[in-house]
Amino acid sequence: MEEGNKIPKSASSRLCCRCNERKPALKRPKTLEQICRKCFYEVFEEEIHQVIVGNQLFKAGERVAIGASGGKDSTVLAYVMSELNRRHNYGLDLFLLSVDEGITGYRDDSLETVKRNEVQYGLPLKIVSYKELYGWTMDEIVKVIGLKNNCTFCGVFRRQALDRGAAYLKVDKLVTGHNADDIAETVLLNILRGDVARLSRCTSITTGEDGPIPRCKPFKYTYEKEIVIYPCSYCKNLNQNHTYAYFKKLDYFSTECIYSPNAYRGFAREFIKDLERIRPRAIVDIIKSGENFRISTSTKMPEQGTCERCGYISSQKWCKACVLLEGLNRGLPKLGIGRSRGLENGNGNRKDMEQNGDVRSIESKQCGSLDF
Repeated sequence: MEEGNKIPKSASSRLCCRCNERKPALKRPKTLEQICRKCFYEVFEEEIHQVIVGNQLFKAGERVAIGASGGKDSTVLAYVMSELNRRHNYGLDLFLLSVDEGITGYRDDSLETVKRNEVQYGLPLKIVSYKELYGWTMDEIVKVIGLKNNCTFCGVFRRQALDRGAAYLKVDKLVTGHNADDIAETVLLNILRGDVARLSRCTSITTGEDGPIPRCKPFKYTYEKEIVIYPCSYCKNLNQNHTYAYFKKLDYFSTECIYSPNAYRGFAREFIKDLERIRPRAIVDIIKSGENFRISTSTKMPEQGTCERCGYISSQKWCKACVLLEGLNRGLPKLGIGRSRGLENGNGNRKDMEQNGDVRSIESKQCGSLDF
């Protein structure tokens, strides 16, 4: 257990700082308040409600898809959205939307959790798969590309798969379980990559308003530790599980993706956790810093258009998914990785690829997404 979240022995005689009636059950990582379980439920849900209302995320009558992986964030999101929709009469039609990437021993198991959530929360479920959309599973892609760049393929394909699933459901909005930790990590990653385009929008609570379906993040200011903590490299103590999903006894899948241990994001995540141990508010401070970034008017930003091949949003002739698929189908899996790889391969010289539009497509800025 981390020092910043321990409740001192002397606290056993104290009372909840909110109701002053019950003993505290946890110390909130964001505010350091010692709070009882009942009050924690109330403030956790109320803070999310205020984020939704304050940012006018939804309108009555809208159809809203919840990105559901079966993991901690999306399971808590589905539960809380159902509760708040009923309690505050949002008037939303809610759906669960899942993506089957085709990862044996991981996604097939987590989808069983989503199917149980469908029954538990009474929400219709739609599952779209990489195999039916792209003709490939992630297991097949990893066999070809290896473990170094597989997250690039998965992130690009998942983002488009979610949009296509949302279009199938005819929803007005898509909500994802990105929490404060995720967003702080993304700010840091975009700084490290020098990605000005994504840095300018990664802290927005609603994105994709110029695309097919806007995406909302109701958990933007919600700490991961308040959603659920599970055994990992920065938390060795199972007694740390005094969080929302744990207290509510929600049914979620807690295994990490078998292909993600070497993901670049993991290093940013560990760094954020180290900062949080020293200064708990570091996560929110990073998000606020990202919100306050101002991009110079002289900075050239990519212009959104549509992919000539599939019609999906893209700043280039082909969207990133089509570039990656072209590489896979032509036996050149690294064609869409980076800015120049694969251009001099034996299946065609640079001139031939320029005529086919491959070179321009490789420069696409549309790729990449967080896990949902």
